[in-house]
Amino acid sequence: MPLAYPARRRTLAPVSSVTRSLVVKATAGLDRPELVNQAFTVAASGIAAGADVSLWLTGEAAWLAVPGRAAQLELEHAAPLADLLEAVLEGGAVTVCTQCAARRGLTEGDLLPGVRVAGSAVFVEEVLAPRTQALVY
Repeated sequence: MPLAYPARRRTLAPVSSVTRSLVVKATAGLDRPELVNQAFTVAASGIAAGADVSLWLTGEAAWLAVPGRAAQLELEHAAPLADLLEAVLEGGAVTVCTQCAARRGLTEGDLLPGVRVAGSAVFVEEVLAPRTQALVY
């Protein structure tokens, strides 16, 4: 005879007025336009929703922090990547991975104003903060 378990009622937590943080890590660049566009779209949407947003550019995505590079991505039915990046820069933070920048010969001076270079310790600190959701694309 199977054991009978009491019915569980799923309850949703009430939406809080406390701001949540969203950390989005983009791992692709012009080599995978749909994937990187999703990351930037989610980051920009997070800002529009009132979240504190931090966008991390790693791997080939590091190039997108160089002036003019984001404008090179054209994707049908998608907001221009340069516009999404501008929205994130205006309302959140954009970071290029230290090692990724070094492998590409990039310094903060090569990047768009407001973009910082930081390493994994900063990334881990951000994603482990209370009330933070991290997404990797």
